[in-house]
Amino acid sequence: MTPHNNAKLGDYAETVLLPGDPLRAKWVAETFFENPRQVNSVRNCLGYTGTFNGKPVSVQATGMGQPSLSIYVNELIDTYGVKNLIRIGTCGGLNKRAKVRDVILAMSASNEGTMYHELFGKFTFAPTADFSLLRKAADLADQKDMTWHAGGIVSSDSFYQPLGLAAYKPLTDHDILAVEMEAAALYTIAAQKGCKALAICTISDCLITGDEIDADQRQTSLTDMAKLSLELAASL
Repeated sequence: MTPHNNAKLGDYAETVLLPGDPLRAKWVAETFFENPRQVNSVRNCLGYTGTFNGKPVSVQATGMGQPSLSIYVNELIDTYGVKNLIRIGTCGGLNKRAKVRDVILAMSASNEGTMYHELFGKFTFAPTADFSLLRKAADLADQKDMTWHAGGIVSSDSFYQPLGLAAYKPLTDHDILAVEMEAAALYTIAAQKGCKALAICTISDCLITGDEIDADQRQTSLTDMAKLSLELAASL
């Protein structure tokens, strides 16, 4: 056990889905897992383990932002032996070719934060997804006729940007697809520890057009993303 997790050793599968929202973790487990059981309840950052298509899989909420995610990812890897980490969440669209409800497979994640600046010194580290996970996710999305985009995203520490869309112009000028708040830390930790990671996000709103999906569309889109992520997890 850790200060943030009361699961026992062996409670997590080697592959874990990582939503930010604890209630989304609960929804994934209760909706899709065969024989789900709750393994973590500390701070209500809920974790569950079950099976999907007969394969062991877990889901663990990480909270919002890179510092919170980093706590759970470090502990999942170091204490519980997790090998594959798949972030599932929503993102804001920053590119005209990516529409609301589209799925983003994050090849790379630029970073607004300073968490790892001291670690890399004069270098600018480029956090990237594991290619084998990315390729499998793309193949599965094609099989499902899902509209998806693979490319760069940015992990921001500020949900409410004072400058709005203008804050992201240097990135949108370089074809960044979307903004969220966790993937860069996930990719950095996975690279450091020799694990596999991928962020799969659904565009819930577009910062360019102002379009956003309503509650019913959001649930449908999240269901599609969850099924994609779980089939990916079961294929490992």
